[in-house]
Amino acid sequence: MKHLLNPGALWGLVLGGALLLAGCKGEKKQETDTGSDRMAEVVAIHDEAMNEMKTISKLVAELKPIADSTGAGSPYQKAMTDLQDAYQSMMDWMRGFGDRFDHEEVMKGKALSPEKKEWLEEEMVKVQAMRDKVLGSIERAREVLENRPEE
Repeated sequence: MKHLLNPGALWGLVLGGALLLAGCKGEKKQETDTGSDRMAEVVAIHDEAMNEMKTISKLVAELKPIADSTGAGSPYQKAMTDLQDAYQSMMDWMRGFGDRFDHEEVMKGKALSPEKKEWLEEEMVKVQAMRDKVLGSIERAREVLENRPEE
């Protein structure tokens, strides 16, 4: 049986086809960027901070009697207030985020409009600041409690 194409032409065709497919695949990925990877990053940062809400509640409960007995301006009062502010920061961030994105976008990877992709970048900055506030307030409260004079 005679070959319709010589081996050199066949290899050229295979290589050209592979390059064409690889090129299309790269273009397709760019065209179909839904924002879901970035959304997952934002949600992961939120989840990290959310996991600390019980810790905040426990620390506030531990600090409250001390803060009440030492009065305003004490390090215990400040630590307790910082924890409460961090907790409120979480609640405010979630409310604002929920106003901008729906369940399908957050949980199911629904494609984001260009405007919502911009919003998501803004939310990344906000969620990082909120997480830092939460983790920082916990760290400072623990420090205050650890350095508490023995009674």
